[in-house]
Formats: sequence, structure tokens, C-alpha cells
Amino acid sequence: MQHILIVDDERSIVTMLRERFEREGFAVLLAFSGEEALSALVDTPCDLVLLDVGLPGIDGFETLRQLRQREPDLPVILLTARGDEIDRVVGLELGADDYVVKPFSLRELTARTRALLRAPVKSHGCASNGPTRAP
Repeated sequence: MQHILIVDDERSIVTMLRERFEREGFAVLLAFSGEEALSALVDTPCDLVLLDVGLPGIDGFETLRQLRQREPDLPVILLTARGDEIDRVVGLELGADDYVVKPFSLRELTARTRALLRAPVKSHGCASNGPTRAP
């Protein structure tokens, strides 16, 4: 079973995403801040992160920056209300694999998630040496 970490401070979005991805057969981990996300990844293996940009404390961009230092190959999809071109470019240049603007289609987000998870895997992985995608 593949594990997805959902990081968002809006509990209604977290609940909606958790229900959708659990129905799709994923194990779901939750975090409500960047700090919680980084801590969760130390203790729990995961295959993909859905990361909001507008988080309390350290924002999603800084969370992504720190995550990339530790886990350069872990797939990350940024979820955000920030739809300006500069925000999309910054997110992608920081290492996001995809950038999805809220509001979004659950069907499309699920398809984007599955597409990233189909990418070839390496023998090392995230926090617990699980598989991650190849560069």
C-alpha cells in the first residue's frame, strides 16, 4: 500500500483529501503545519506529499526547501490558492513535481498523484528507505 502525507492547515480540505485517497486504496498520514510534516517524515515512510503553500509557521515553500535537503527524490505536489505565475515558478524551481491551484478537481488530483507514483523507483527512499521515483 502506498502512503501519502497530506499537509494543509484547512481541516475541511484535509478531511476531503483523506477520504478520497483512502477510498482509492492509499494509506494517509496527516500534518497541519510544515513543522509537523517534517517531523512525520522522520518517523514514517511515505511515497508522496501533498503540500499546501499557505501554512502557519514555516510556509509550504520553506517546508519544501527543507524537505528537498533531506529527501531529494520524494514526489511532492503543491496545493495552493496562490495561482500567480511567479508562485508556480518558485514552487517548481524549489523542487515541487507538480503545482495544483485551489479549487481543484479531486479526480484530476488523484490522476496527477497516480502519475507521479508510476514513475520509476530507486532502491533508496524517504524516511524509512521506502521506494521513491528516479530522477
